Formats: sequence, structure tokens, C-alpha cells
Amino acid sequence: MSSMTASRSRFDTAAILAGLVIVCVGLSLATMAFAGDRYVFNTPNLGIPFGFLAILGVRYSLGFAHNRAGDIALGVVCAVSGWFLIRAAHQFAGDAAFGFWALVCALWFSFWLFVDRLAAWRLSDPSAARVVNLLIPLLFGATLLLLWELIVTGAGVPKVLLPAPSEIWVRLVGSVPTLWADFQQTFVKAVLIGYAVGCGSAFITAILVDRSPFLRRGLLPIGNFVSALPIIGVAPIMVMWFGFDWPSKAAVVIIMTFFPMLVNTVSGLAASDAMQRDLMRTYASSYWQTLFKLRLPMAMPFIFNALKINSTLALIGAIVAEFFGTPIVGMGFRISTEVGRMNVDMVWAEIAVAALAGSLFYGLVAMIERAVTFWHPSMRR
Repeated sequence: MSSMTASRSRFDTAAILAGLVIVCVGLSLATMAFAGDRYVFNTPNLGIPFGFLAILGVRYSLGFAHNRAGDIALGVVCAVSGWFLIRAAHQFAGDAAFGFWALVCALWFSFWLFVDRLAAWRLSDPSAARVVNLLIPLLFGATLLLLWELIVTGAGVPKVLLPAPSEIWVRLVGSVPTLWADFQQTFVKAVLIGYAVGCGSAFITAILVDRSPFLRRGLLPIGNFVSALPIIGVAPIMVMWFGFDWPSKAAVVIIMTFFPMLVNTVSGLAASDAMQRDLMRTYASSYWQTLFKLRLPMAMPFIFNALKINSTLALIGAIVAEFFGTPIVGMGFRISTEVGRMNVDMVWAEIAVAALAGSLFYGLVAMIERAVTFWHPSMRR
């Protein structure tokens, strides 16, 4: 037991990360940050925040700052250091030298250390713990965006290959009317209508399949076959059948969401065991009473699993379907058109809107799942 404790203390993640921060800051101080003999010392306001990061790194490596006040101070210094590093990268865009990349590594390890320390907090207040648990993935995503900005700006990557997040944001803010019209066409019409019809019809079909062994043996194998059909083959056919407007995209979404919902619902209806069903029969319950009071509640985790899967499949299917014919509006239409025009920042703006809409849609379904299946062991703390 003592050897296991010694092994854990030997590999202290905070101390290792703090040591990496110190090494990276030291390398940056000894080398050029930008071309033209620009060291960290003579780059305006850049050496001060990273000097504080190095001091905090020394404290963490020695174990003196393992408290919440020190963790908050580390987060503030990380944010300030990132801001000054972005300003310097934009001032000397494309001139980054070894010292700049050493500072980028130091910033990455510092943010990693900060998130690692946040994850180690043990809060008695449930609300505060929930806020911290939400803050950790947000900080991780913000760190990835920060690295994206620094790498693209520092290396001078052409905008046509990969624009910086700041350029995408400027394009997104300046194109709100166009993005809103595309969002309404793709998400509000095609995705939501196709999702509701596909999942709803699959749920009703699953009830019929559960009642009929013939359908169970005949329909489910066909469902596996149809679910393997490539969307690039189905989408043009739906456009020919239903026209160029949103109904053809909704039809593609229905096809993509129908069979995952069907298969998961049928599996969920079979989740109750024989003893539970026998108990319902001893109470003289009918098929429908057993279905609504036992089998459907037991199937809810399976049903919501399909709903969450379909929340992402629906958006992907609608966007891809718009590549094969659509009016002059829609996310897929805009992406394919702007790529041809080399307006890559607009493409990334559409991707950002689609990712945000898909994430919020998935989160909404997950919230409903927590409210409906609160009794399930996976939802208990």
C-alpha cells in the first residue's frame, strides 16, 4: 500500500506540468521570439506575464500553490499571457521564431495545469460543482481556439488554407442575416421536420414490430440494409422525387433517422426481464398497460440514445443533401458555393453555426433525457 502511495506522489501531474512551463519559458527567454533579433525581452509587454507564469510554475513544482487562490491566480495569469501573446503574434504575423513557439508551449502547459487543478477541486455546494464542471470543457475549447489563433497567425498561414478564429468571427458577425436565412432553411425546416417525422414514425413502427414477429424478422434486416446506404446516393434521388426545396432534404433526414430509432426502440422494449413481465401478468395487466407502465419506461434509455444519435445525423444529412440541389439558401448550399469562391472564412462561419446548433440540439435532448430517466442508475450521482 505504501509503495502505491509513493508511486502516485512520484508522478505528480501538477509538478510535471509546472516543470514543463518553466523549461519552455526559459527556452523562450534564451532565443528569439520573432525574426529580426526580437527577443522576449524587447517584445513589448510579453516578458512580464510569462515571468509571472514561470514564478507560479516554480511554486507549483515545489507544491506551495496547491490551493484555490493559487489556482485562480494561475488562471488569471494564463488569460493575460494569452492576450499579450496574441497581440504580439498579430503585430509580427508570419515572423514567429523558436522563442515564440516555446511561449506557445508554455501557455498550453499552463492552461493544462489550470484545468487539471480545477478538476481536482472538491466542492460541497452542488451548484458551484456544476459550474466548475461546465467551466472545464469551456476552458478546454477556448484553449484550442487560442492555440489555433496563435499557430495560424504566428506561422503566417494563408487565409485561403485556414483562417484564424478572429477572422472567422469577424465574418460571422458581418454576415448574420445570411447565416440566419441559411439556418432557417436547413435547421428549422429540413432538420426539425425530418427529425420529428423520422423519429416519430420509427417509434410507432417499433410498437408494431414488437406486436408482430413477422415484422420483427422481416423489417429489421431491411432496416440494417437501408441504414448502410450512402447518403450521396440517396440525396440526388430525393431531390428528383421531392424537388429542390427543403422537403427533399427532410426526406433524407427521415431516412437517416428512421432506422436508428427503430432498432434502438425495439431493443429497449425487450429490455425488461421475464420476472418483471410475469409480475405484471399476475396483476392481470393488459398488453397496453404493461407497455406503458413497464416496457416503455425501461426502454427510455435506448430511445433517448437514438434521439441523441439522430440529433447529429439529421443536421449532417440535411447539409450534405443540399450539395445536390437546393434554392439559393441553406447551409450546404452556402458551404459549396463559398468554397468555389475561395471565401473560406464564410465556410468556417457556416460550420461554426452548424456546430453550435447541433451541440445545443444535442444538449436539449440530453436535458430532457435527464428529466425523464432520472430513476436510471446512469443518472444517479
